Amino acid sequence: MLAGQPRNRREEPTVAKSPAAAPLIGPTGKKIFVPKAEAKPLTEAATVPEPAKPVVVPPVARLERPPAAARAPSPLPVEPTEPGAERRPAAAGAPLKKLELNIVKPEEPKKSKTAVLPARNDDKDYEFPPLSLLKEQVKPTAANSEEEHRQNAENLLRILGEFGVEVTLGEIHVGPVITRYEVVPAAGVRVEKIAGLDKNIALGMRAQSVRILAPIPGKAAVGVEVPNQNPTPVGMREILESEDWSSAKAELPIALGKDVSGKPLISDLTKMPHLLIAGATGSGKSVCINSIVCSILYSASPKNVRMIMVDPKVVELKIFNSLPHMLIPVVTEPKKVPAALKWLLGEMEQRYQVFAKVNVRNIVGFNTRKKTSPETLLASDTQSSLTGVDPLVAEDLEIPDRLPYIVAIIDELADLMMIAPAEIETSIARLAQLARAAGIHLIIATQRPSVNVITGVIKANLPSRIAFQVASQVDSRTILDTKGADTLIGRGDMLFSPPGTSRLVRAQGAFVADDEVGAIVEFLKKNGPPQYAAAVQQQIDRAAREDDEEEAGEDGDLGDDEELYAQALDVLKSSKRASTSMLQRRLRIGYNRAARIMELMEEKGVVGPENGSSPREILVDLDTL
Repeated sequence: MLAGQPRNRREEPTVAKSPAAAPLIGPTGKKIFVPKAEAKPLTEAATVPEPAKPVVVPPVARLERPPAAARAPSPLPVEPTEPGAERRPAAAGAPLKKLELNIVKPEEPKKSKTAVLPARNDDKDYEFPPLSLLKEQVKPTAANSEEEHRQNAENLLRILGEFGVEVTLGEIHVGPVITRYEVVPAAGVRVEKIAGLDKNIALGMRAQSVRILAPIPGKAAVGVEVPNQNPTPVGMREILESEDWSSAKAELPIALGKDVSGKPLISDLTKMPHLLIAGATGSGKSVCINSIVCSILYSASPKNVRMIMVDPKVVELKIFNSLPHMLIPVVTEPKKVPAALKWLLGEMEQRYQVFAKVNVRNIVGFNTRKKTSPETLLASDTQSSLTGVDPLVAEDLEIPDRLPYIVAIIDELADLMMIAPAEIETSIARLAQLARAAGIHLIIATQRPSVNVITGVIKANLPSRIAFQVASQVDSRTILDTKGADTLIGRGDMLFSPPGTSRLVRAQGAFVADDEVGAIVEFLKKNGPPQYAAAVQQQIDRAAREDDEEEAGEDGDLGDDEELYAQALDVLKSSKRASTSMLQRRLRIGYNRAARIMELMEEKGVVGPENGSSPREILVDLDTL
């Protein structure tokens, strides 16, 4: 009993002094009270303070310090690195300091006094359309644009930093629809690494698409093109009012739109010399054609330019039928297109004969020549007087006083390639190769940029190209031989490949509304009715009828192809095979003529009926024929 009493006395002061035992703190920070002892309370009480010395104090100190030192850890790992890395904590530690921007805004275009080029206004009887027919320029409505660019620049630097790409911000070029952010990569950063982050940048900046230009030609920087939140449409009037248009030294200037920096994009059709336009439906091809036609109407009279238009869709170019510049009405029947191209080839050859007779090399030299030149007459007389040599130029060839340019516009190439691909491809290739000096220029548009439509022969002879938004990189490579058109945002956003260079120019196409086009056409009717060339229309109609008769045949009668039929029999004798493709190769004729000859052989019992992809069966002894 005496041994139990001291224990009770000791327990009472222990409980009473429990506040003094507060420093006994466990890992969770709760107080530890000594339980009622059983047999060895003194030994347990003596051992409790020992583990508390190393365990209790450090955790408490660590839990109290982080709030005060939470901002300090970021510069600690940066200090031992190079001095260039010390700049980051300074910017991060000073949230009030804004990112410095070097924004290059487009200059306000200077208006010219007149929109008509003086060099082209040589027809006193012709009245050009006024600019009042076009809509006024739309002023930019981009509120807080600088704040928008600052936010985009900060997001761009943040995204690149997350992927370990160290760059510094360069110039910011603000365009009507697209803004280009230039970043300068640090030493040792691969440009390909930035170019491969286009989708990640678009995701982080919440943009529809992002195009990366790595590197920018002529600069030690990489360009990141981001669509503006508030795009500004580009009107045709503001381009025609600018000094760039009035001071353009071009024979056939065409206004395409504005580039990324906001500068008017004006090109010369005679230097292109042919143009290919391709893009998906609704991307802006028809509007681009309208802007090109309006550029010609505002810069040239019918004495300088005549136009031929092909519109298989019937409704796109029909509005231009009453223009005085039209050489013939708009061709809407695909079967007449090969005949129209044949007429262009004949006109090209005739013009070269005229050039040879007056000793000039191209249409510019012919139109600026001296009207009476004894040297040219002497040369032509000497050429025709050589005995035993046929003259290169017809003696009765009339030499006109002036030759106009001829612009042929084909709105949809895909429909034509489905009807007569061989004839269309051959005619376009020959015109594209030879027609430049004769003053004949082609503008071809298609919404199906596949290799079956834009063949290698056509693409090789059309050096200037405009690509609007397409569905895939394959279509982009078909048009431009490189990717990029698949990242465009549509509605006039385009990539232009100028002649003589492989550098692509991104631009926003000039918009011309249908009512503006209608107003221009109505005004030009004051100059008189369309000056159609009846002889040209008759030649095209006649050639189309001959093609139809050639395809249809007349009751198995070959007409002038009797000799060709005899040659086909010789081919059968030598090869012992009867197939249409073999006749095409051996006789070098088209499919229609070869098929008609084969059908006539079937009617006469020489060969059997078609046998799928296998050759026809020969039914007679060829030696008896």
